[in-house]
Amino acid sequence: MSLRRERFIACGQVQGVGFRPFVFNLAGEYGLTGFVRNSPRGVVIEAQGPATALDRFAHALENRLPPLARLTSLDRETRAALDGETSFLIAQSTAGSTHAVLISPDTATCADCLADMRTPGGRRYRYPFTNCTNCGPRYTITRSIPYDRAATSMACFPLCPDCRAEYENPRDRRFHAQPNACPACGPRVWRVRSLSLPPPGNAPGNREAATAGAPPQAAGAASQDFRSTVPPSGAPLSDAVPQGDAALAALAEFLFSGGIAAFKGLGGFHLACDACDDAAVSRLRKRKNRPHKPFALMAPDLGEIRRFARVGTAEEELLLSAERPIVLCPLSEQGKVLLAPGVSPDTRAVGVMLPYTPLHFVLFEHLRESAQDDARLLALVMTSGNPGGEPICLGNREAAAHLGGMAEAFLFHDRDILIRADDSVVRPLPGGGVLFLRRARGYVPWPIPLPEFRPGPDATGKADEASAPCVLGVGAELKNTLCLTKGEDAFVSQHIGDMANLETAAFHAGMREHLAGLLKVEPAAVIRDLHPDYLSSGLAEALGKERGIPVLRLQHHFAHAHAVLAEHRFSGKALVFALDGTGLGEDGALWGGELLFVHTRPGELPLHERVACFAPLDLPGGEKAIREPWRIAHALLLRLGLADAAPLPPWLPEHASTAALLPAMLARRVNTPLSTSCGRLFDAVAALLGLCNATTYEGQAAVRLEEAQHADGSGAREDNAPLYPCPFAPARSGMTAALELDTHALFAAVHADLARGMPVPAIARRFHRSLAVSLADLAAHVAAQRDVRQVGLSGGCLQNSTLAAGLARELEQRGLTPLSHQQLPPGDGCISLGQAAWGRMVFSVVKKTT
Repeated sequence: MSLRRERFIACGQVQGVGFRPFVFNLAGEYGLTGFVRNSPRGVVIEAQGPATALDRFAHALENRLPPLARLTSLDRETRAALDGETSFLIAQSTAGSTHAVLISPDTATCADCLADMRTPGGRRYRYPFTNCTNCGPRYTITRSIPYDRAATSMACFPLCPDCRAEYENPRDRRFHAQPNACPACGPRVWRVRSLSLPPPGNAPGNREAATAGAPPQAAGAASQDFRSTVPPSGAPLSDAVPQGDAALAALAEFLFSGGIAAFKGLGGFHLACDACDDAAVSRLRKRKNRPHKPFALMAPDLGEIRRFARVGTAEEELLLSAERPIVLCPLSEQGKVLLAPGVSPDTRAVGVMLPYTPLHFVLFEHLRESAQDDARLLALVMTSGNPGGEPICLGNREAAAHLGGMAEAFLFHDRDILIRADDSVVRPLPGGGVLFLRRARGYVPWPIPLPEFRPGPDATGKADEASAPCVLGVGAELKNTLCLTKGEDAFVSQHIGDMANLETAAFHAGMREHLAGLLKVEPAAVIRDLHPDYLSSGLAEALGKERGIPVLRLQHHFAHAHAVLAEHRFSGKALVFALDGTGLGEDGALWGGELLFVHTRPGELPLHERVACFAPLDLPGGEKAIREPWRIAHALLLRLGLADAAPLPPWLPEHASTAALLPAMLARRVNTPLSTSCGRLFDAVAALLGLCNATTYEGQAAVRLEEAQHADGSGAREDNAPLYPCPFAPARSGMTAALELDTHALFAAVHADLARGMPVPAIARRFHRSLAVSLADLAAHVAAQRDVRQVGLSGGCLQNSTLAAGLARELEQRGLTPLSHQQLPPGDGCISLGQAAWGRMVFSVVKKTT
């Protein structure tokens, strides 16, 4: 019989996901000999056998993948057949300087592992670190590639004989599952009470002290108190400290008694309390200094979630996915009764997730046993364990020092988290698709394919064969991510946060080094925002100087445009709406409500043009006006001559003395910049309608304005009310855009309806619909002039589902194709991708001409 030998190189998510045992068993099924091995280039397979068997084998490699495996490419070439080969082997991994292998994101516990944990008498009964090749931690415990146990934080836990037998058996579900462990050899969990705070509010004799929110001790004191209860991995624990299953049982009772606990999860610490306990929720809000922003919840199963939220098909699919994100679901009427009012005070939606680690599953088993009342709702507040503005806490001692003033108990474990990763937050979109509000755990570090790299001819007219350069986008100042490119892919980091302190800057620098190390790349250029005072800009300049590489600058809203176009791998001419807060424009003004024209052409510099913008708004007090939206509304009333017209502005009783100063500030332009921001327009309308005079989190006024549509119980329905006027016309003198959308007229019409006594919900619905129609009319006008059919939609205002869905629908009705974000948030979390995609094009062109 004639034998043929072929070599396959599989690239993508093919390490740590059971791919090699899958190949091993597949080769046995088709009677092939050869080997499979991890390598820097990918997973290398050499298979030998009859031609028909090899063809079936190749087809199965692409079409019968393990649950977590994902291929980006599968190369195939013929090799010389070997004499005397009798078996198929799983060979030793090889190391090298480059690779085409992707680390798998962390994934939720699979059904098989849950069955192991629910089997009394089994080795892993209720063991909170159970996993296999189809589930469990990956990215957050990995130091380097190849993904082998020695390169993870499991390296310090030697396998016991039983676990090693599983690990070395290609036919076992735990073959080469790098985090494989059991109670005999793996990580352990223990619980301690905080020494810096009193017991929970309904513990005997402590209700008054606890509900008063006792002041935290200094961070150093908390760390000192915990020194004896946060030992190094492998060090003995005190017999007085609840450990293992007893620790989780004690934690469940503690939470149901009204306590607040910090516990170590997959990508960092959570702060948790009973979601039905208003005193505990209020206490947590006070200590975390988070007055209104919604808390995320976790419940044990879909049935429990349906007791307080409405879960449709799209929500169910996301909740049950291996990524297990936080999913925004509408709160039900029953939920408003069952949940503490402080869980989600501003919105009718609640962010909820299902358990995704064994620790969560075991905790809820104990909560169910502790409930004593079958009617009791099993739902926990599950919010990031961090002081305001800082990254999520990673290690035991870090959490003890930083969360000791918030938590009344701690659940620690000794498996190190190497990479911080918050929970991802998503919302299903009407008509299909997913809106990311935060992209992190479960999705990172899966790459985003970029448009094909075609640098064009060189100076001699010959085709340029240069490969795509690696560039670094350092991201925005708020909701920061960073992005590195490699070949045809962009790797966007998990959510890093607001670049407002040294801790977040250190997180940013650490992620830059970690991603570059995993990808085996060094950036040839760095791209930053135009703003000179941003911390991210300073980091970019310092890195450029240190490495001797160029630092390029891209305006914030053009970065939004390139981000949404890159997600769609779009090249050519397009319009893009960039609708967000404020960003420094190319003319030195504060932009934020922009229609941009972008033309990307292979081998040429991208063409940018600001085509249209919103009418400018005064921001009296600068940054203070963003925190106090009434200032923007009052300034606009003054500009329109309506400040003294009925009805009396709702902020005057509280801010009359400050409002009296605004006319002089406007006349003299004292600390009163102008902005074309869409977000600031939402702020002004929300303040005018009495919904929000001052904000405690970004976008709060806009959130309340969107929610106001539902306040009369009718929902954001379409109605027959005439649209508010919002025409576009040639821009006023001094504007760098050709056209201007008269959002002042829109605001004046809102004021007129308010004066006539129209209910606020009806005004809010009419405002959203009018703005969407006016934007679509503007896009259609410009698209006809520029011969463009695609319109990108980006910016934080597109997190408003009413505006996003309404604008997309209106564009389609005008024959235009809306391009929305599908893999990243439309807010500033996408900026690093836009910077990197633009920098990749620009750097190659500039390099050829210098």
